[in-house]
Amino acid sequence: MLKKERHDFVMRQINLHNRVLTSDLVQLLNVSEDTIRRDLQELADQGQLSKVHGGALSKSYQSFFDDSDVYAREAKILIAKKNIPLIKDGMVILTGGGTSIIELVKQLPENLNATFFTISPFVAIELAKYPQVEVILIGGLFSKNSQVTYGGYVINQLLEINADLCLLGTSAIHPQDGLTDTDWEINQLKKAMFSSSKKAAILCISEKLDTSLRLKVASLDNIDYLITELDPRAEELNPYRVKTLQIL
Repeated sequence: MLKKERHDFVMRQINLHNRVLTSDLVQLLNVSEDTIRRDLQELADQGQLSKVHGGALSKSYQSFFDDSDVYAREAKILIAKKNIPLIKDGMVILTGGGTSIIELVKQLPENLNATFFTISPFVAIELAKYPQVEVILIGGLFSKNSQVTYGGYVINQLLEINADLCLLGTSAIHPQDGLTDTDWEINQLKKAMFSSSKKAAILCISEKLDTSLRLKVASLDNIDYLITELDPRAEELNPYRVKTLQIL
């Protein structure tokens, strides 16, 4: 595979999943670890990604306040607008982090009166702009890669919450494998968020459909709403039409 083809592949993985691991790229591309490290360094030097220990992060994943760097921003805004009717006054809502959730928060009604628990400092900052929204940031260890708090202390706090709705972005979703991720700590965190909520909504750009990563978070049966930028009747969504899942 030519270097440009490798670079294109890496950037697609970055844009879809927000981060990549060097070890995964070595297996997927069947090249040496040194080759991947050089590729990531070159892409970082070009300003296309942020190189971190063990892999790389999307630039948009770290630049939450710079709209110009958000991948598929128009699709995420459409997803956010479709999600708004699920959020009602008086609700207790639990959110993850990521650019899809940030775009959702920006679309909230100005007079919304609700309580939000979040594991993302960036989401908390956006929520703080709403005068009638109570914002509770769940503290703990901070993941430099995922930009959220994590760990046993965070999970213990989550399990004390009884939220009406959990809002999560996703790295990958698949009809058979369900919701998946790559990071063990973040995986446990998301599972706790599901357990702490009456209903769960997954915000997902269509490019992430039919993709699967190493660690399972939840099956489709555990998800109440799947929200993409596609028309809910789109053929691409047919494999996700299970009894308990509403597609928006």
